[in-house]
Amino acid sequence: MATWIKADVVENQHWTKDLFSLVLSAPVAPFTAGQFTKLGMEIDGKLIQRAYSFVNPPQNRYLEVYATRVADGLMSPRLHALEPGDNVMITQDPAGYFTLDEVPQGQHLWMFATGTAIGPYISLMEQGDVWSRFRKIILVHAVRFAADLTYQARINALEEKYPDQLVIQPFVSREPTAGALSGRVTHALEDGLLERVVGLPLTPEHSQVMLCGNPAMVKEVKSLLEGKGLSKNLRRKPGNVTTEHYW
Repeated sequence: MATWIKADVVENQHWTKDLFSLVLSAPVAPFTAGQFTKLGMEIDGKLIQRAYSFVNPPQNRYLEVYATRVADGLMSPRLHALEPGDNVMITQDPAGYFTLDEVPQGQHLWMFATGTAIGPYISLMEQGDVWSRFRKIILVHAVRFAADLTYQARINALEEKYPDQLVIQPFVSREPTAGALSGRVTHALEDGLLERVVGLPLTPEHSQVMLCGNPAMVKEVKSLLEGKGLSKNLRRKPGNVTTEHYW
């Protein structure tokens, strides 16, 4: 059973009306970038819990999670309303295998995310190991509106630090946005647009792919990649595609 401890709220940053990041202080066990924790609240006499990936790299003092408020949700509106000095329950031990340790070697690492699933990629990139493992890191972040492209300051800082390695390609589906592709990631994969714009091919010989976010996106992109010859990465049979469903 999980061991629950108290986490103090240091900051609650509201990016948009519904997107927010909680910065927390809690003596959790060491974790690896890409892993997740669980937050819990007692609601109507029951401990309600939800899983959230760490956004912060392991070396940071404070913990950070990225979430979206669901209007009729049981817990997210309460998390959204937390203020500095409040507290929430958190599991002491991390969980999950969406880590760099599970990804085989390759030349190019493609990171696909929808919405708040960009969180674990921020942690992975800021942890630092990824830059010595791969020649190119391609971050693909798909959102509905331009305002949903959060964490730009930290992403830009990484781009400045690793200008020859980091390629950033956002997708915004519901409004035209400078620098972003419109429509869905799956369509850009089907017609080759994504590879043309990025300037790198997706091949089983050179590519490793991490997929995190909307389960429909993960399933569809995985299927399209399999059509290109890339295979699912398993411990017993290493491949090219490592997945994490975000709900």
